[in-house]
Amino acid sequence: MNLSSMLSEDCTKSAVLFNSKKRILEYIAELAHQRLPEVPEYNILEALMSREKLGSTGIGGGIAIPHGKLKNVTTPLLVFVVSKDPIQFDAIDNQAVDIFCAILIPENQCQTHLSTLSGIARMLSQKDFTKKIRHSASSHDLYQLLMVGAEQVAAK
Repeated sequence: MNLSSMLSEDCTKSAVLFNSKKRILEYIAELAHQRLPEVPEYNILEALMSREKLGSTGIGGGIAIPHGKLKNVTTPLLVFVVSKDPIQFDAIDNQAVDIFCAILIPENQCQTHLSTLSGIARMLSQKDFTKKIRHSASSHDLYQLLMVGAEQVAAK
């Protein structure tokens, strides 16, 4: 799966300030809706919240990969947000989360969903890379860094 084709600069934000799981997911839904105007913001949030009810998407190490499947969407979308202050997210290691990589996938693309999750997990498993993510000076710098990381994942 080509992660770089799912990334967009307007859905990549650094140093955001939110203080709750619900509010960061609302923000992710808001950003996604700007890229997917045909999908109501509420439906995006509902997809993310429904998945969280099954169990937290906080994978540990300050990272969460919220995800959901959407009707009437034809291409996958990534929303990448770094919080200035970590947020309690019920992660598996009970640590607060500051890196959020949300995946929104068309409802009928199960294999895309799995390969995207796998690629993101590989990219974010590199401690040096996540350190650079946390220290990105701007949303633009974060986007550029993620594009390089996505290309490296694609090359492996």
